[in-house]
Amino acid sequence: MSSSMYRQRMRIALALRHHSHRLRSLSSAAAVERRGGPPPIRVAITESAGRGVFATRPIAAGELIHTAKPVVAHPSPYSPSKVCYYCLRKLGEEEESPAAAHAHFCSDSCRHHSKVFYEVERKADWSIFDDHCRAREVKYPFMAKRLACMVISGAASVDSLDILQPSSLFQETISEARMGEQFELLRRTFVKAQIEENLTAFLTKEWYISVLARIRINAFRIELVAGSYEDLLASASASVSADAASGNAVYMLPSFYNHDCDPNAHILWIDNVDARLKALRDIEAGEELRICYIDASMDYGARQNLLTEGFGFRCSCLRCLSRD
Repeated sequence: MSSSMYRQRMRIALALRHHSHRLRSLSSAAAVERRGGPPPIRVAITESAGRGVFATRPIAAGELIHTAKPVVAHPSPYSPSKVCYYCLRKLGEEEESPAAAHAHFCSDSCRHHSKVFYEVERKADWSIFDDHCRAREVKYPFMAKRLACMVISGAASVDSLDILQPSSLFQETISEARMGEQFELLRRTFVKAQIEENLTAFLTKEWYISVLARIRINAFRIELVAGSYEDLLASASASVSADAASGNAVYMLPSFYNHDCDPNAHILWIDNVDARLKALRDIEAGEELRICYIDASMDYGARQNLLTEGFGFRCSCLRCLSRD
């Protein structure tokens, strides 16, 4: 066996072990998905990281803290035919839409709920906008497009994401010229589709940049927990050879969770875009709940570089202070 093949098999084995652990963790979360009522948390101002989420009572390790539905979500632009266009559930081979199809849904319910954006979206020819974004390997403009369609349909307000931070992109993330080009393509597509001007009056460059900034910082990468050994193996292989994500989504409450490289909470997705937040260890009343924004297995330098470049801050959690 060649050394490159051996390394490839080792990476798949490690990825498979990671996905197996995530699948086993579902049993404890499912076991506590019980009575209704408000989640045991509150949002408050922290000493150093703006808003944060705090426990209002002791939370046991493995407890399901709360669930969340997205404000806006979009499938991965590189494999849209493999997931539901609305809930991002992975489709079986018999369910996958042909390459020529624009969208595919896993159920009549998802098809119905997609009307909040899809009835507007399908009035336009998005080929130029979509090709432009794919060629530049950018995914968040697709989410801005979907949110714009939701605003036009009346399903979302213009300021849906205004409560989230930040309102502007830091300079190194994306050039103003590129954002301007994306915005013009978006605007022109709506104009060519003859969408009424009064419905698109909100669509200014300032609105687009503000929305893109908030999406970029707050969007979660959706990786569904596999449900069978075959799914686990396929997911592990995909995480080595390609983008294993089903898509991206922005949530309201989960976006208030601050980062820690040694988190006490975890966000996961079982079979669709609906998020579940669960405790990784026992949490005391009044303790802040934190999740990890990145791969916690990376070393100190790699974590700091990724958080600085991708999120605009340097981490000062206890793990990073010890240079672990």
